Amino acid sequence: MRHILKYLKEFKKESILAPLFKMLEALFDLFIPLVVASMINNGINGNGGSNMSHILVMGSIMIVLGFVGLACSITAQFYAARAAVGVSARMREDLFAHINKLGYAELDTIGTSTLITRMTSDINQIQNGVNLVLRLFLRSPFIVFGALIMAFIVSPRAGLVFLVTIPILSVIVFGIMKASIPMYTAVQRQLDKVLGTTRENLIGVRVVRAFCRQKDEMAAFEGESEALRKQQMLVGNLSAAMNPLTYVVVNLGIAAIILVGGYQVNDASLESGDVIALVNYMSQILVELIKLANLIITVTKSLACVKRIDEVFLEQPSVVQEHQFMIPAVPGAPKLEFRDVSFTYKNAKEPSLEHISFSVHHGETIGIIGSTGSGKTSLVNMIPRFYDATEGKVLVDGRDVREYSFGQLRNKIGIVPQKAVLFKGSIRENMRWGRALASDREIYSALEIAQAKDFVDAKKEGLDFSVAQGGRNLSGGQRQRLTIARALVKKPEILILDDSASALDYATDARLREALENDTQGATTLIVSQRAASIMHADRIIVMEDGRVAGIGTHRELLEDCQVYREICMSQLSKEELGA
Repeated sequence: MRHILKYLKEFKKESILAPLFKMLEALFDLFIPLVVASMINNGINGNGGSNMSHILVMGSIMIVLGFVGLACSITAQFYAARAAVGVSARMREDLFAHINKLGYAELDTIGTSTLITRMTSDINQIQNGVNLVLRLFLRSPFIVFGALIMAFIVSPRAGLVFLVTIPILSVIVFGIMKASIPMYTAVQRQLDKVLGTTRENLIGVRVVRAFCRQKDEMAAFEGESEALRKQQMLVGNLSAAMNPLTYVVVNLGIAAIILVGGYQVNDASLESGDVIALVNYMSQILVELIKLANLIITVTKSLACVKRIDEVFLEQPSVVQEHQFMIPAVPGAPKLEFRDVSFTYKNAKEPSLEHISFSVHHGETIGIIGSTGSGKTSLVNMIPRFYDATEGKVLVDGRDVREYSFGQLRNKIGIVPQKAVLFKGSIRENMRWGRALASDREIYSALEIAQAKDFVDAKKEGLDFSVAQGGRNLSGGQRQRLTIARALVKKPEILILDDSASALDYATDARLREALENDTQGATTLIVSQRAASIMHADRIIVMEDGRVAGIGTHRELLEDCQVYREICMSQLSKEELGA
């Protein structure tokens, strides 16, 4: 809740003026039943018969009150909408910025689908809540208690009916609100699951169809959707009970007012117009309590959404930069060094890396190989500080990576992840993610090294070719080559290729390795691969097994000394290649 108040401080004027104009509108509304009563008592039921001039005067006053109330209502709506939209915009921006500060560990824990839900539907729900609160939070109670006071002014005896009716209505409204709050939280949580299932199905649509699993996926979705429907029906039924219950109580109150008022009119202690005024006040209370009920339902949903968003804001990044200033390299130090590094993922029971130690010199090409799950990607993710070591140190240029600012460290590193990710825009725009001021000549040079120049030239638009979101209009191999080129445009000191040639054929992969060897301008290169052919010509090879280093050496040395590496090579390479 404190986040809402923090954002509302930026819209103090709107937050004050919106309720103020609503209160003015409510004040004018409270006068209208008195005007109607006067019109009936002195205009229609006057002592000398109907008094048209009085009716016209009172009618004119009603019209003026109506127009003034309308102007106040429009003004209040304008300021309330401005504050609500502003709050949601600021919150969405801050939430997006906070998510971008979170480390891989936090993003792995929270999940993508729930973050999307919170960025979109949850914040939209909060926007609706802020809008309604600014317009109705003060107006509805003001009308209710104002009508109660007016009723006592008109008839103290009839006012007692109001005094009994209002607490009963309050118990109904607030009781239902208290019961529904946890239900709305459960609904939003189930909505996350539905969106997660949808996202997974859409991303893997080709695999689903390839295995003819549409019916199974539909059944799974229907299960999640049915669970959501049941939860929504449960909370909907509870909320739906509010209006009938309040109508029953209010109608009983109106019946009591007519009964009490009828006796008073009969003994001449009350006029018929006053009874009409009392009925109007009870009707106003009914309308406002229905509005208040809807407000409470919306606020309940909004509070549930605020809680969910607060959970993201309370999630603190596990990887933080300790210094902002630039630090120099240690002269003569290895370009990269792991000193007894161990790493355990958040909430994992077993470590993914254990006691890793090795060093890499400037310009060296290192191959990293191992079976799936052996810790290859976890190892290279430690270098740009996507994760921090649980134990030990990772050093770049002789400095612990935790001493660098994120900017200085990651400017040294060009990384090509396992999944080739491109963004909507031209090829040129995607290439300039590596370096914003890169020239077309530098881009084409990187494309040539990455074996991507030929297919880019084949596009009629060249570098202006429009890449669809996620690179959907390119093949897997084309996407991989463009992501390699993007990293090369950066001219990094350390180049990390994390299984980034898996979609390339062997001939293209061989040309890529040759070009990288000749043209990386002295960059220290780490090639992660499950293909022995991709790393066998590296200066040294690190063999990973179950999170540990099984061997370090050249291709020939490991064939002789490392059984794990020998088994990998024998399963992939011919006898001629083994002897190469």
